Amino acid sequence: MPEPQRDLTATLLGVLFIGALIVAAFWILRPFIAAAIWATMIVVVTWHVMLRMQARLWKSRALAILAMMVILLLLFVVPLTLAVGTIVSNSGEIAARTRSLATFQMPLPPRWLADLPFVGSRIVTAWEEAAAAGLEGLWALVVPYAGSVTGWFVAQAGNVGYLGLEFLITLALSAFMYAHGEEAGSAVLRLGRRLGGKQGEDLVYLSCQAIRGVALGVGLTAVIQSVLGGIGLSIAGVPFAGVLTALLFVLCIAQVGMLPVLIPAVIWVYWSGHPVWGTVLLIWSVIVSLMDIVLRPMLARRSADLPLLLIFAGVIGGLIAYGLVGIFVGPVVLAVAYTLLLAWIEQRVAPSRREGG
Repeated sequence: MPEPQRDLTATLLGVLFIGALIVAAFWILRPFIAAAIWATMIVVVTWHVMLRMQARLWKSRALAILAMMVILLLLFVVPLTLAVGTIVSNSGEIAARTRSLATFQMPLPPRWLADLPFVGSRIVTAWEEAAAAGLEGLWALVVPYAGSVTGWFVAQAGNVGYLGLEFLITLALSAFMYAHGEEAGSAVLRLGRRLGGKQGEDLVYLSCQAIRGVALGVGLTAVIQSVLGGIGLSIAGVPFAGVLTALLFVLCIAQVGMLPVLIPAVIWVYWSGHPVWGTVLLIWSVIVSLMDIVLRPMLARRSADLPLLLIFAGVIGGLIAYGLVGIFVGPVVLAVAYTLLLAWIEQRVAPSRREGG
């Protein structure tokens, strides 16, 4: 019996229609993709915490979800509130320091600065020129860049509002995923089984382990670095060490690094006439700033059984390629690709072993 001929035009139009439908759906959901990824990461990492709360709250899923939403809100609101409260409580000191800038005079450069190889003489020359120009001369140099700085602050203010809205959307999506987590997990497992059989299911579990590992590595590393950085700032006598510690934590979570805070702090300590403490803080800042290079991949690897280099490449490459979300997406993508490659190699090598044996 002859097979019916396929209508090439109908097939092509069907494929184009499905492709256009997928693109349109993606375009509509594009504003929510980042929040959905964050919500997925949060739910995967804290799912067991939510189940423990549900067991303690009379096995009520609604109460457990409410408790998790309160915790997530506190994690976002409390640090911001503490930082604002610290600034308000020290507003008098901030105003006094601001007024003292009007009579500020730069001290002479220390003698040891000129002995530094290659750059010592240049630094001393620049220091003496800035001291001779005084505060008014420095202000004249800063004025041409004032417009750019103002524009940057306006843009950041807009980003803060956008991040706040995205955080609220993330909370709403997280609550929905907590409520329907079992159904969503079962659907993802069925999809993995449909696409790759048993290996597809293994890839789903591996993705969850990679997410937990990266979250552990990034979050715990940020806590350790910010605490150690805050201790160094307090010992060196840097003012507003509490606010700067909170800022260090935010910068570490955002993978910006600690140097935007620690470098000005080191300069301030030297400027205040304490070269010994400035050197101590400088060495401490370098050590603490470099800790994440080793600490983050090691912590991430404890939850995800993947090569250390793969986790590191996923975190750094994902951050460069996709921004902050890429910190989690990068290792997951590399983990799936790595597992698929190993499975393909084993399938190709196994028959040759049997033939040779």
